This record gives sequence, C-alpha cells and structure tokens, in this order.
Amino acid sequence: MAEFPGKGKVAIVKTRPETVVEDVREVMRLAGYQDALPRDKDTLLKINISWDTWYPACSSTPWQIEGVIQELQEAGYPRLIAAHNDTVVVDARAGERNNKHLYVTEKYGLENWHLYEPQFNWVRYEPKEPFLVLDRVYPEGVYIPECFYGRNIIQLPTVKTHVFTTITGAMKNAFGGLLSKKRHWTHSVIHETVVDLLQIQQDIHTGVFAVMDGTFAGDGPGPRAMRWHEKDILLASADQVAIDAMSAKLQGFDPMSLDFIRLAHERGLGVGDPDQIEIVGYDIREEPAWNFVQEETFASKGQKMIYHGWLKGFEWLLLRTPLVPWSYLASHVYHNVYWYPFVGRKRVEAALDTKWGQLFKQYGDGEVVMPGEDPEKVMALAAGGAAAVAGALFLGGIFLQRGRRR
Repeated sequence: MAEFPGKGKVAIVKTRPETVVEDVREVMRLAGYQDALPRDKDTLLKINISWDTWYPACSSTPWQIEGVIQELQEAGYPRLIAAHNDTVVVDARAGERNNKHLYVTEKYGLENWHLYEPQFNWVRYEPKEPFLVLDRVYPEGVYIPECFYGRNIIQLPTVKTHVFTTITGAMKNAFGGLLSKKRHWTHSVIHETVVDLLQIQQDIHTGVFAVMDGTFAGDGPGPRAMRWHEKDILLASADQVAIDAMSAKLQGFDPMSLDFIRLAHERGLGVGDPDQIEIVGYDIREEPAWNFVQEETFASKGQKMIYHGWLKGFEWLLLRTPLVPWSYLASHVYHNVYWYPFVGRKRVEAALDTKWGQLFKQYGDGEVVMPGEDPEKVMALAAGGAAAVAGALFLGGIFLQRGRRR
C-alpha cells in the first residue's frame, strides 16, 4: 500500500479565461503540490497529445501548461522538462506545434524531450511488486525511459471520455510516457495496464502530481471524436486515482465501476471511492449534472472485435506482425480523412467562437491549423476516384470480352 502526501485529496476550482493561468496555480497550491514534489529534483511535465491537430478537450491546453510552469518557476523548482512520446497514429512534433504547446515551453525556456528519439535510452524495469498484466504482455521485459528515474512528474490530462476506459485522465496519461510504440499491445488489458503503470510511477519518481484541465471537456467516443462542452473547471492532486475518480464523478460515472480506478484503489495506490476523498476548493455539489456518455466509433468497434470479440484469435497476426500497418492506416482514414473534414471541422469552428476558443487563438501566431481536406474537396476526390475505378473496370471488361472473342 502506497502512502504519500496528498493521498485522497483533490483540489477543484472554477475558472474563466481572464484568470485561468492564476487559477491553475491556485488549484496546485490547494492540492499541496510542494508537499508532493521535492523542490531539489528535476520535474517532468508529461504533456498530453491525443491528436496532432487541435480539437477541444483532446490534448493539454496551453494555459494549463503555462500556469504549471509559472507556479513551479516562481516557487524555485530548478529544472522543468517537457516530456513527449510518439504514437503510431500521432506525430508529437506536429502536435506540440498545432496545440500551441511548443510556444509555451519555448516562452519559458523549458527543455523539450521527445522520448522516442535515439538519444533517449530505454531500460528494463524490474517490478518490486508483481504486475497485474505487463509481464505477460511483454514477456521479453518492460522497458521504460531511463531519464524518468529520480525525477518528479506532473501529468497534464484533460477531462474527457475514452472508448476503452470510459474516462481517461491522470493514470492513463502515463500510458503515453512510460511505454513505447508497442503500447497498443496492451489495449485488451488496458485497465490493468494503467494500474501497473501507476505502480511504476510511484516506484521510480521522486514525486507524482497531476493537473487536469476541464475548461473544455469532451464526451462521446473520446479521446478524439468527441462532443465538446465548456465546463470551466480545473482539478489537481498528488493522487492520480482520486483525481480520476473526481473527473469520472463530474462526468456522471460511478468511479468504482471503472475497473482501473477500482483496481488501483484495492491495491492501495490511491483513493478511488468518492466517499473517502477530501475535496478542497469548489464544492462539486453545486455543479449541475454533466450526464456524459461514452460511445464508440467505427474504428473502436473494429478494435474491440480484435481485443475481445470474434477476431480475438487473430490479434497476434493483426497487431504484432508486419501486417500491423493496416490498423494505423484505418485509424488515419477514419479520423483524418472522414471524421475531421465532415464532422470535426464544424465543431472546431464553433469552438473557436467560444471564450476558450478565443483564448486558444491568442497563443502563438494566432493561427489554428485545421488539417485534412475541405469536405467538398474530399467528396470531389472520392467521386473522381470512384469514376476512375469504374472506368478501369469498364475498360477491363471490354478488353476481357475482346480477348475471349479472339
């Protein structure tokens, strides 16, 4: 059972664009970050990039990062490091630019580590307590970034739903830092995986903390194809289980019904039962019900067929052999070729007219990158492609008929 300062305590504040940077600092202080993070240690900021384009509630916000940096620098923390990892479907270099992260980290002079690049060494981790699943997923050993040892870490998630874990927050944010590109191997046992990762965090880091942004929050098929909502809320805690539990409760889910929260609570890695969590700051009993729902996308339904359904027997072939690029292509086509141009673009344009969208545009050069083709161009390309295929089939049929006559 882990014991640490701030266990079972979550700070929550309501915010607005005019005060949000100071409010981030205030929520950190309410949660007692200095008790959790030794000041004489380097501090990693694990920034969340769930999409390499900006989409509300999807990735860490620039004001979230800015508030954390300001507070730590003024408190005398000597070395702050922005930490990123790559995924098979997200380009972290593009993501940090499009989400305005790089603008903020450069403004305050942070080092910027991309852990997948060759200068970073990954070493085999030997657990002090038995894993739930990671030793079975990676029988050759679990490898993590060597540079994480002996440093503080602050997880910077957003408030949102997730197709695999119902909600995603501080615990799952470590998924994008501690594991390599092969982390999709764990999706069939994702709840147990994030509990194992919390166990690793508490072992290797000198201090663990989380600041969660709910200025925009997302429900539906997260972490990308969501509906955004302005919720004007911030959370902070040294207890990743507790902060995720409070995020789940705000969204309308029973925290202890979510396996990863329940398992972490039962193992003593944090407090997941809302009745045992101390809330400081905003009284969430005053908050109207959010009634968020978790939904699936076409892509996630296909993945779950592989992880849990009738395609389970083909999981190794489809996701752990040279055939695996098909899944990356499927995700790209669904999210970037279909969903963003036809659904997401209109939602982004509407979000930019809100108070938080206006604040986002104020960072950097004021530009907002909207990748992918305009829907009309996509339709024209699709029509052209269909016509080309039909023409090829028609000509092929003519040549085939001529060949038979001969």
